[in-house]
Amino acid sequence: MDVLVPRLLVDDFPTTVAFYEGVLRDLLGVEPVKVLPDHRYAHWDISGQSALVLYGRENIAQLTGSTATGPAADTTMLVMKVDDVDDAAGCLVRHGAVPVAPPQDRPEWAPGLRTAHLRDPEGRLIELQSY
Repeated sequence: MDVLVPRLLVDDFPTTVAFYEGVLRDLLGVEPVKVLPDHRYAHWDISGQSALVLYGRENIAQLTGSTATGPAADTTMLVMKVDDVDDAAGCLVRHGAVPVAPPQDRPEWAPGLRTAHLRDPEGRLIELQSY
């Protein structure tokens, strides 16, 4: 694994993006690498490394089949970039993770992207990805 990125799952995407754009610009001089309002996705790098990602909570709920709303809904997701999504998913399961969405290619997200989604023993969402 070479990247570990916090991903905030947000309801009000435009307001949250505007907040982090202003805060990260003023405090760190950092501009977003990408903001895709139609996909409810934005991310920032610091020193060439992913530092923060915002993603629409509704998007991930559809992907994982979650019907939770309000405080029970996912608000964060830990993203791990790995060499092999299938092997890493197996490793997490051996350590007690519960699969949510099986390993699959995601060309609609990015060329060569493969992901899997699991929950840790306390129910937190984890995304494994390779590209």
